[in-house]
Amino acid sequence: MDSITQAALGASLAGAVAGKTLGRSVLLTGAVLGTLPDLDVVIDYGTAVANFTQHRGFSHSLFILAPLAVVLAWLLWRWKPQLSFQRWLALTGLILITHPLLDSFTTYGTQLFWPIGPPVAISSIFIIDPLYTLPLLAGCLFFLARPPAKSAVIAGLAVSTLYLGWSLIAQQVITQRVQPVLAEAGLDVPDLLVQPMPFNTLLWRATALQGDQRVEMVTGFLDGDNPLNLEYFPRRTDLQEAVSDLPEAQRLEWFTRGFLAYDQVGDRIMATDIRLGIPGAHPFTFVLATRNGSGINPTASFRTPRPDVNTEALGLLWSRMTGETPVLCLASLSSPAPGQRC
Repeated sequence: MDSITQAALGASLAGAVAGKTLGRSVLLTGAVLGTLPDLDVVIDYGTAVANFTQHRGFSHSLFILAPLAVVLAWLLWRWKPQLSFQRWLALTGLILITHPLLDSFTTYGTQLFWPIGPPVAISSIFIIDPLYTLPLLAGCLFFLARPPAKSAVIAGLAVSTLYLGWSLIAQQVITQRVQPVLAEAGLDVPDLLVQPMPFNTLLWRATALQGDQRVEMVTGFLDGDNPLNLEYFPRRTDLQEAVSDLPEAQRLEWFTRGFLAYDQVGDRIMATDIRLGIPGAHPFTFVLATRNGSGINPTASFRTPRPDVNTEALGLLWSRMTGETPVLCLASLSSPAPGQRC
């Protein structure tokens, strides 16, 4: 999740555990601890793919954060002994462990069990979701206004946790909605990713991969009886095969679970993470190699500039979420004329 959300979660947990003893200052301590795992963004691993796939790696591993919580609890206890070591340990442990657990509900991929196992990406909540964050911020603000209002931060934590639970239920409902449509389209056993569109859990995007086919759909809880609109995109499996022996291509395939789109522009072979963003505005595209004739020349990966987003995108997302716009074409991020399809 975004840094504001992680800081708000850390502050709320700190207030719930130690607010009555330490007062307002504990919220700042919790906010700092809540953003600590994300400091790995300052590390340069050498290439764009390495930076992308190592983020949320060791710094989000439960094997690293659990002992770190013990060390930080001891240091904080020596600093402010009016709170027992056990309470400090509860505070640091809860904050450091919930950070990667919350991140794992997003689509990016969190290596909870680094250095073993694949990234965990439940994909039930967007990386920025105001309906998750606002209850936490409200609880913290109420605590600051009237300390030690422990019940306020606990209420904020309860509401945000219920919302996270709702996102899991919503994801399952949408998954059951799109699977029969995919089967009718001939995609019986696709690799399927169902995730919310930006900033909400009412409008969802489904991405299905099978063989040379990639299908995208947008559907929501306010759609009524509107039929699902399927958009087809090329996968360029020929380019996927061409770079399949490159370590960085293999790393990307592992990290994204194969949800990549390959393309060639000039002599450059590029791979785009199609999980993040939306078609036409995916933020992570990497140049992996160049092609001269039939030969592939590996290159140190670098990231291409992020594409501009349609300035009307937020308005279109809102009207699509409310059902006012029945069809949203992802390829162009536009709405077709009445009666037309994408």
